[in-house]
Amino acid sequence: MTIGRVNLAQKLDDQGITGLGNVHYNLTEPALMEAAVARQEGKIGQGGAFLVTTGAFTGRSPKDKHVVRTPSVEDTIWWENNAAMEPEAFDRLYDDMLAHMKGRDYFVQDLYAGADAQHRLDVRVVTELAWHGLFIRHLLRRPAREELESFAPDFTIINCPSFKADPARHGCRSDTVIALNFDRKLILIANTEYAGENKKSVFTLLNYLLPEKGVMPMHCSANHAVGNPVDTAVFFGLSGTGKTTLSADPARVLIGDDEHGWSDRGTFNFEGGCYAKTISLSAEAEPEIYATTKKFGTVIENMVFDPETLELDFEDASLTQNMRCAYPLDYISNASKDGLGGHPKNVILLTCDAYGVLPPIARLTPAQAMYHFLSGFTSKTPGTERGVVEPIPTFSTCFGAPFMPRRPEAYGKLLQEKIAKHGASCWLVNTGWTGGAYGTGKRMPIKATRALLTAALDGTLEGVQFRKDPNCGFEVPVDVPGVDAKLLDPRSTWADTAAYDAQAKKLVGMFADNFAQYVPFIDADVKAAAIG
Repeated sequence: MTIGRVNLAQKLDDQGITGLGNVHYNLTEPALMEAAVARQEGKIGQGGAFLVTTGAFTGRSPKDKHVVRTPSVEDTIWWENNAAMEPEAFDRLYDDMLAHMKGRDYFVQDLYAGADAQHRLDVRVVTELAWHGLFIRHLLRRPAREELESFAPDFTIINCPSFKADPARHGCRSDTVIALNFDRKLILIANTEYAGENKKSVFTLLNYLLPEKGVMPMHCSANHAVGNPVDTAVFFGLSGTGKTTLSADPARVLIGDDEHGWSDRGTFNFEGGCYAKTISLSAEAEPEIYATTKKFGTVIENMVFDPETLELDFEDASLTQNMRCAYPLDYISNASKDGLGGHPKNVILLTCDAYGVLPPIARLTPAQAMYHFLSGFTSKTPGTERGVVEPIPTFSTCFGAPFMPRRPEAYGKLLQEKIAKHGASCWLVNTGWTGGAYGTGKRMPIKATRALLTAALDGTLEGVQFRKDPNCGFEVPVDVPGVDAKLLDPRSTWADTAAYDAQAKKLVGMFADNFAQYVPFIDADVKAAAIG
């Protein structure tokens, strides 16, 4: 039985997915919330937000992500980073999931991934949970009603949290699985209610498909100057580095907060919404993001709230530090209407340095930018992955290794070509610790970070004095209006400078050890920019 606005071009039955109970096609936000409440998946909060918890899984499960090893992708997948699944095992997983789904109700959302129609992917998302339909309706881009009449998916995602995989039968690591089959154009997600798996699966797809078209897929946020899309900036970074916060600058137009492409025509958002961390979120520091937590349809994920007043507690991390809210992009007043920008004028690499060594901002040459892009140094922050309870210094190449199906050099080379062609300025921004490592120092003041970014984007930094950092070789401003000069020299913020020197030496060694894997594949100028 089908309910809701039915896709006349192709239904699940046409895809061989038969025997289900009620299938709800392309329900709008009110209907999805009605269904979610009726099914006791969550409750309505203040302002009409939807409050939900995700059980044992409050972050991604990257070790349970698999790519099906078929001849068409055998030679192009970065297998050291992507666990393989054999085609026969995937077929068994698919058949067993469909058998499990028989007679149960499901929710279908037909959506676009990509604001640029020339490069977008048409994605069908089939979810067991009504609120997952609401979430992905926010996070991807919604076709016009008339476009649904001819919608035919390029890829289909089936998300079934109540199904448990069998590692022996399905060729996976555990009873949780995310399996991508490029040949069958299917993604299967099982035994996790964490909604972020839906959006990151789409990102992984685009990370594989777009480079063949000369489009650089980027794990970044983006904004542009008001009235001037040519003045576009992109902010690379993993979760917890500040992509959402720093791109939501009220003085600029927000293109998007997480995933973008860089084509021959400029920058475009993959998504239609934002997925913001809410721990310690405040109305004073981030008023627009804070305001979304009381807007109709915003999904509030894994936040503690008062059972009577439904008031959210932004400091209680007893469920997870990875508490989040998901909302449509137009809930931000300065958001772009079309999700498009120009070629980036500034490329910012965000890192969260738990060692307290790196300066709050540094100017990079193109070769240094490629070095730091391939290194992808940051610290995994608590909650973004299962088991992470305190910041862990790590190297995640391209600032998004968990979502990269191809080898890092493929993305690095493409980004290097685009930076060179369009003359972008490059910056490394540390939003991590200062005055000491994690546990001793303190988090970089957001006010200072914003001031430094504004100075970079408006050209103020072009007129200031720079020094060469003795550890990393890049240039660091000596004095910037509105920023404590001491903060610009990390060593001077430590009470024990000898301890800083030891930490810096340790970090430089980590950079050198990590980068050795890329040396055979990179150009001489990038090798010369290497640290250590």
